[in-house]
Amino acid sequence: MADERLIMIADDDPDIREVVRILLESEGFRIVEAVDGDDAISKIDPAIDLYILDVMMPGKSGYQVCRAIRAASTAPILFLTAKSQDGDKSMGFSSGGDDYLPKPFSYTELTARVKALLRRYYVYRGKESEESKEKIVIRDLVIDRQTCEVRLAGAEVQLTDIEYRMLLLMAENRRKVFSAQNLYESIWNEPYFYSCNNTIMVHIRNLRRKIEPDPDNPQYIKTVWGKGYRID
Repeated sequence: MADERLIMIADDDPDIREVVRILLESEGFRIVEAVDGDDAISKIDPAIDLYILDVMMPGKSGYQVCRAIRAASTAPILFLTAKSQDGDKSMGFSSGGDDYLPKPFSYTELTARVKALLRRYYVYRGKESEESKEKIVIRDLVIDRQTCEVRLAGAEVQLTDIEYRMLLLMAENRRKVFSAQNLYESIWNEPYFYSCNNTIMVHIRNLRRKIEPDPDNPQYIKTVWGKGYRID
């Protein structure tokens, strides 16, 4: 239920905070506001289900806030910002963000993105659906579909929703080569554009950093040059 979800809005523009708060409260969400990056970091809480971050804020930037959130939570993070170049998106995804919506934004689009991120998060984290109890075991890597936990050599690996879904998709289809277009359209459920390649590369790099003993010589997620990625 939407009214069980708590969302943080971090933006130094009080008008933006008010508009987003009124919009999301009308959809039944509970809201906590942060006036800048430092305030947002002080209010990071396991009870928060989704974070909406502006990039350019006094004190800590949205990217810095995102990294602080990722140290404590895998809740989805949506960047809501006037910065919309591919390099800015890459920085957002590298920091651990899940989605990016440039200003000015459509109220309908914002609501749709928020609901989609929450739905994916709760379904894939096993909080609203019964997952198969089958575990996927690939050498030292174990993916538990019931708990949506990933372990490497017995130690739990903290993945974001996007990272988990990407890893699960490839692990369930071992030896199948996934192009950037395959991955993007399967995970984001949006039309693919060439610029999306960078988004996929960033998430693959983040995944490798978390599950590969040596990310420069990956043993799990292999690159098939000119074609895409696969898990053997």
